[in-house]
Amino acid sequence: MKNIEQYVRSIPDFPEEGIIFRDITTVLQDANGLKLAIDSMIEALKDVEFDLIVGTESRGFIFGVPIAYALGKAFVPCRKKGKLPCETITAEYELEYGSASIELHKDSIQEGQKVVLVDDLIATGGTIEACANLVEQLGGEVVKIVFLMELAGLNGRERLKKYNVESIITYEGK
Repeated sequence: MKNIEQYVRSIPDFPEEGIIFRDITTVLQDANGLKLAIDSMIEALKDVEFDLIVGTESRGFIFGVPIAYALGKAFVPCRKKGKLPCETITAEYELEYGSASIELHKDSIQEGQKVVLVDDLIATGGTIEACANLVEQLGGEVVKIVFLMELAGLNGRERLKKYNVESIITYEGK
């Protein structure tokens, strides 16, 4: 049986020279790879007491929804600014070349709820940190953050050091 790393396609020099892009489409398009990825992320939550999963747009949706379904939990989407139809709260965060904003519905997290955040990748940690801040503003408690992959060379884990963070695959570089 393959391990999850064998399903990830590595593309050298993309988007720029010296970078190895870790492509998860090869995980998603293989039934065994997809099952292994989701099962591995579920395993990372086996001893965690929580109420719901928040997934960040858009690949956090891909993994977060089936995990929530399998564990009988609710799922809350954390979306790009302007995509949610009801009253929202917003967090802005820095990107490599600019900034972006994400939002949660104001009524999506209840005071005291224990929340797991799910995304495909931790790089610098900016997006998931902004999402965690939104959850906390609404009164939720982030009890764990689970990623399929981590690019350790970008030090995102350091930015999230106050949280319980787990990555299924860790790549040492960028």
